[in-house]
Amino acid sequence: MSRNFFIAGTDTDAGKTLITEALLLKANEAGLRTLGLKPVAAGADETADGPRNADALKLMQASSVKLPYRQVNPVLFRAPIAPHIAAQQEGRLVTVNTLTGYVRGAMMTPADLRLVEGAGGWLVPLNDREPLSALVQQLQLDVILVVGMKLGCLNHALLTAQVIRQAGLKLAGFVATQVDVDMSCVDENLQSLKQMLGCPCLGFVPFIEGIDAWQAAGHLQLPV
Repeated sequence: MSRNFFIAGTDTDAGKTLITEALLLKANEAGLRTLGLKPVAAGADETADGPRNADALKLMQASSVKLPYRQVNPVLFRAPIAPHIAAQQEGRLVTVNTLTGYVRGAMMTPADLRLVEGAGGWLVPLNDREPLSALVQQLQLDVILVVGMKLGCLNHALLTAQVIRQAGLKLAGFVATQVDVDMSCVDENLQSLKQMLGCPCLGFVPFIEGIDAWQAAGHLQLPV
């Protein structure tokens, strides 16, 4: 039976791509067919194949099931800014219904584990009226929350978890990533998250300079 999850973050740079990539690699090692999707990305590099987002390319490389770039990342904005502002600057309008159609099509591809990575935090706007999280509600995906461990992370994590549950969605687990090397009381904060979030901890990734997804995968367990 295939499992589908949305990878959300407490903030930008919480480590969503690293954790998505690491979970895909870990699932590959377990013999699962994996597919990672990045429906919306902001920030493009020019390549011989056209504009490409670095995070989306990482998910493509880590996925055992291969899809064309346009299915993995159907909406790409050139500037690395909030999606709705990038859309305004490019004169584009992307709706949740349109995005849902793209993702549903890609998710029809057979796989054992499908991971859909978000952009920014949970309520990042997709347009003037809709947050990107409305996509998760339409697809009814269980959520894995990546908590960037830094001062203020408890508030960010608890608020995000509350809104996810208020939307009628299941919080399937969380991963803590230490994004601030100088953070005080890391162990105590991690213990607080385990006690307060009310969902399984799928791992804690300590601060490692230049960490790659293979290293991160060693600190994680797959969701059940």
